[in-house]
Amino acid sequence: MPPSREKLLSGITVLDFTRVLAGPYCTRLLADQGADVIKVERPIEGDEVRHIVLQLDPGRTDQSSYFIRLNAGKRSIAVDLAHPDARAVILDLVRRADVLVENFSPGVMAKYGLDHATLAPLRPDLVYCSISGFGQTGPLAGMQAYAHLINAISGMMDLERAGGPEPRAAYLQAADVLAGTHAFGAICAALVRHGRTGEGAWLDVSMLECLVGADDINYAALLNGGVVERRARVGMVVHEIAGRHIALQTAGAAHLWGRIVALAGRPELATDPRFATAPARRDHWNELLPVLREWLDGYASVDDAVRALSGARIPTVPMLSPEEVVIHPQMAARQAFPEVPHAARGSVRVTASPFHVDGQPVHPAGAAPREVGEHTREILAEVAGYDCARIDDLETRGVVSRH
Repeated sequence: MPPSREKLLSGITVLDFTRVLAGPYCTRLLADQGADVIKVERPIEGDEVRHIVLQLDPGRTDQSSYFIRLNAGKRSIAVDLAHPDARAVILDLVRRADVLVENFSPGVMAKYGLDHATLAPLRPDLVYCSISGFGQTGPLAGMQAYAHLINAISGMMDLERAGGPEPRAAYLQAADVLAGTHAFGAICAALVRHGRTGEGAWLDVSMLECLVGADDINYAALLNGGVVERRARVGMVVHEIAGRHIALQTAGAAHLWGRIVALAGRPELATDPRFATAPARRDHWNELLPVLREWLDGYASVDDAVRALSGARIPTVPMLSPEEVVIHPQMAARQAFPEVPHAARGSVRVTASPFHVDGQPVHPAGAAPREVGEHTREILAEVAGYDCARIDDLETRGVVSRH
């Protein structure tokens, strides 16, 4: 049977009150699956990440590559939530929406009368998702959060020191992207239940809990009487060969050690009591690592080592720079960097959703909103059912705006 051409979330309307990264990443995934994502922005300024680097239009300051990547395929409506008449407009949109997503600090949506507790009696079938740094409850709920702050308070910054003296800010915005991904999954699950029962849901996604959940060893052990290992990750090797680096995995599956011993031509390692078992190799990792490095030094280049190790079914890759990743044949084969339209450049490249559906890559349905409130009038007409006179009045009074 040929795959359906209808996207997985076609017909779903999402009200997107999110900004920066965690929430917009979630709603970008929803939009890529065919949902009509209506991004609610502040008049004039809009989402603050419009104004950071890299600016893609020399004549403007609101066309960052950051914003365009995260908001491709969405529509923008500009509403001044502080205006006393804004809530009535939002409620008219809520009545037609299937999903609402927000990532304000807890309490902000309640200030505008748009929190889940207030909206649930009006729309008990609404899927309402709140993404925040610490969750909607608990003593830290009201704190502001950014990815590197969550990295610090989650224990990950401590672990990433690998036993060294100084902690540092992580480069990867893992807490944001993990929270956005978990929110996407929870929303899709809630929509499945809604399809069966007609029930709505309130989803409370914590960046902190997402990052703690991403640790595979330490928390599982610590919660059950074990200890935290504050050292470089055991079983994983990064080694320089002729000015480049190779990364390989030596632990995690029982068969790997036998393959390494065979390829290295060191049969005595299989019976050495320090290395004969996985627990022994972990306990004696500081002795084993120099042995592995000496073996890898026997290869003339990273490419030679990767060919040999991969051929022996030992998980191995070269370390690449971002410049190498964007031109890599694997990424091209997966169509991982699609183009979307852009008024100034003709088109710009963004990242794709990181999965395929029915054998096909998942790309944005269109451009990111170029103007704050670019689609205000059409959204109010199509979704809220307002006529031109009413929209004109809302614009005149500053409740909504358009470019």
